[in-house]
Amino acid sequence: MDTKALARGPDPLDEVEGIWCVPGSPYASLEGALTAISWARRKGLPFLGTCGGYQHAALEFARNALGYAEAGSTEIDAATSLPVVVAMSCPLIDRKDSVRFDEGAELRRIYGGDRAQEKFQCSYGLDLAYAALVAGSALQIVGWSEAGDPRALELKEHPFFFGTAYQPERVALEDRDHPLLVAFAQAVRTHAASKWR
Repeated sequence: MDTKALARGPDPLDEVEGIWCVPGSPYASLEGALTAISWARRKGLPFLGTCGGYQHAALEFARNALGYAEAGSTEIDAATSLPVVVAMSCPLIDRKDSVRFDEGAELRRIYGGDRAQEKFQCSYGLDLAYAALVAGSALQIVGWSEAGDPRALELKEHPFFFGTAYQPERVALEDRDHPLLVAFAQAVRTHAASKWR
């Protein structure tokens, strides 16, 4: 869906059963992307944000749930006063890297283990200070690099809301399924079916 259309309001999302905010930032409309993410978060709609979508999910929560209106991304505004998304010191372009999931994380259950090797294609990520910013809130950083950098987030008490710095969709290039994408598809089906009960 065109982020520029969503910048005018969430009406186009009325019939949507799930939202996947895909890589490709900066988007045509930052506000449009944030509108879609906010809609998914507030309405309990299944949401998956990968790469740029993960970064924007963090921005949306900082701005709209925590009240940090100045939260920004240095990719979009190098002078932002609260840089939630920053350039990585070591960009992960065409790289595979290990991700460790926290004890009790829903992602750990979805993966059936505490670690995964994932494919990355990103130059920007969450500033480590973001973990302290969201501490004690419903949004939690639950996936980490071996060096301790944020790699995945999830929203507690939401049916399905995840963001990943990595791109699980890239396993399609290997002609195989990814557990997170399978779980997302199931969540969308469940949400759609619940309308007919």
